[in-house]
Amino acid sequence: MNKPTAFFILLLLSLSFSIQAQVLKGKLFGLVDMEKEILPGAYVQSIATGEIVQVNENGVFELPWANIADKRIIASEAGFITDTVDVGDKLYLSIVLRPAAKSLKGITVKDTRAAYLSTNAIKTEVINQRELSKAACCDLAGCFGTQASVQPQVTNVLTNAQELRILGLSGVYNQLLVDGLPMVSGAAYTYGVSTYPGSIVQNIYVSKGTNSVLQGFESISGQINVETTAPDKAELLYLNGYVNSFGEAHLNVNIASSLGKKKKWHSLLALHHVQPAGKVDGNKDGFLDLPQLTRYMAFNKWKYGNENQKGYSMQIGLRLVDEKRLGGQLAFEADKDKGSNKIYGQSVHFTQPELSVKSGFRFSQSHAVVLAISGFMHHQNSWFGITRYQAQQQSAYANLQHEWQWHRTHSVKYGFSYRYQRLKEIVGFSDNQLMRTFNGQYQTNLDVPGGFVENSFRWRDEKTVLITGARIDKHQQWGTYVTPRTMLKYALNSRHTFRASVGSGWRQVNLFSEQINLLVGSRDVLFMEPLKPEEAINWGINHTYRFEFDNSTGTLSADFYSTRFSNQFFPDYDADPTKILIHNFTGISRSNGLQVEASLVFYKQLEFRAAYNYLDVYRIQNGQKVLLPFNPHNRLMAALSYRSKDNKWQGDVNAHWFDKMRLPNTASNPAEYRRADFSVPYATFNAQATYRWKSLDLYAGCENIFKYLQPNPIISASNPFGPYFDLSSVWGPTRGREFYWGIRFKVQ
Repeated sequence: MNKPTAFFILLLLSLSFSIQAQVLKGKLFGLVDMEKEILPGAYVQSIATGEIVQVNENGVFELPWANIADKRIIASEAGFITDTVDVGDKLYLSIVLRPAAKSLKGITVKDTRAAYLSTNAIKTEVINQRELSKAACCDLAGCFGTQASVQPQVTNVLTNAQELRILGLSGVYNQLLVDGLPMVSGAAYTYGVSTYPGSIVQNIYVSKGTNSVLQGFESISGQINVETTAPDKAELLYLNGYVNSFGEAHLNVNIASSLGKKKKWHSLLALHHVQPAGKVDGNKDGFLDLPQLTRYMAFNKWKYGNENQKGYSMQIGLRLVDEKRLGGQLAFEADKDKGSNKIYGQSVHFTQPELSVKSGFRFSQSHAVVLAISGFMHHQNSWFGITRYQAQQQSAYANLQHEWQWHRTHSVKYGFSYRYQRLKEIVGFSDNQLMRTFNGQYQTNLDVPGGFVENSFRWRDEKTVLITGARIDKHQQWGTYVTPRTMLKYALNSRHTFRASVGSGWRQVNLFSEQINLLVGSRDVLFMEPLKPEEAINWGINHTYRFEFDNSTGTLSADFYSTRFSNQFFPDYDADPTKILIHNFTGISRSNGLQVEASLVFYKQLEFRAAYNYLDVYRIQNGQKVLLPFNPHNRLMAALSYRSKDNKWQGDVNAHWFDKMRLPNTASNPAEYRRADFSVPYATFNAQATYRWKSLDLYAGCENIFKYLQPNPIISASNPFGPYFDLSSVWGPTRGREFYWGIRFKVQ
């Protein structure tokens, strides 16, 4: 059989298959501020068959449409008028729902859901602005108080450096993206999550385990994608002011505008400033309970066109951060005591300019090309006691991608990417009586070109979705890495959804910038061998059950993920209490995480969420199972939210309980400098009340209501320049009860 004949037969077969599996496809919009917005999570029902499908994250739905006599469908979403549409002979249509209000003038319809699970093939938790308003959410690190998948963890108590952990693993193993781009890495990692104020966050997408290969080779334990506010959807003016009982104050101003003759360009300018707190020492150990933080941030985002519509689109982001953090003993004055061996203090000052550009052209519904470019520079000058740390970094990322819907229900994305990094770290000592040996200059480069391809197969109106992808990347020193990943979703019906995923990932270690505790204590750092990239395989399964009864809805979900490292780096604090050993670990290292979560919404006023996490994170060393520090075997979270019918009053409370955690081994220390092998279980409780009046929100709250404090968090606090001074055993709250007050003002 010649090639033209074979091609003709395949074409006939595909056409006959399409006719037999005929579907109705469409897109659902809601009218918001006289503009169309997609409605992910809405429902479309066939009157003839009674089958209900949920609109996906792009607003698209599909219904079986073969041999349908009654060609009417019903489209519905909370906050909008349910509409019955006569489809007729069409196989594709666009539906626009009107707001459910007697008068449309001046009415703005918002998403009535708070945190929810998306319908993606990858299990994704969506944390939106409604959920973020339940707490102060001053910065990104504080935006996870009402959910259980992400655990903020303090890595340096004196400067309040934090990381976001998933599955009990360090935050370096989950990929943190901003608008889909890697903007937090290397020297920017330690304080990066705190430099994004909650006022510019529109949505946070959290997914555990293996993710798409499109964004890179990292994402070992999960992915957090922060979507900043879209300029064309933002309020014309947004003001947010906040102050806490320690005296720390935050001020945020957002201004949105449209430019050009046809108003096709949209701009958002966001300004953020933090005023430092006073000096507070509630536990009387001579050290500040929280650092004195001064931050200035300017963020400007531009948008042109719509990437889902035919034609050209562009998005540009510019950001500049200047930040100072001061921590240490009460008497420490940064200007005169930096590097002093008499008064211990920590001083961090960095500036970071950033640029990101996304540019695309959509030729048709089936073809689009997207180019994404981002980069930042980071300049940091720091003192940790007598240790000086300087860092200079230049990072860049480029991704060129072609999207092709090669079949009515299947699509492929493929392209090329490049990662670039030049990180220079300089460590020195103003006084070296302890004879530490790791002073010097460290250079960490990254030159990684790569290629990727990802296929998405959708069957049975997206009830079954299979995503298969792989990428090949070439590290400048360690050679070629192949990263395959597969994600599967199966919707048994509109209530039960099952998902599974498996894939690998790898990442390069940026030593001091990611392990700040190497610098803050008195231990010497010994390098046993060159550090290779870390590698791991992750697999996971999850089940989601959605249900409704009367005027209430609910979701039950359970998932289990396992991460298996073939090479891992973790500073060895246990071999010698005066040293930290740096080497590769190629033995058995595992992370097993189970999460069970339930959420209920009663009459759209009362929301309740509870979750249980079980973590088993360990290594096998010398034939023995060794738990990794700071991972509670069991963790509980509960959150309750109530809104009045007129939406003027809102009350929110949440509670977190942590089981005991293994701590670094201090058995070789003198008795007065030892710590227990395990922490004690503890709980924290938080609450907030909000009053809304027209465009004004007033809120007040309290964190750590019952004032739980870890006893003696700093080892050898009375002698910070001695051989046993150590900050690596901090496992619980170190500041007391914190009250706060705030105001939000919006002009739509």
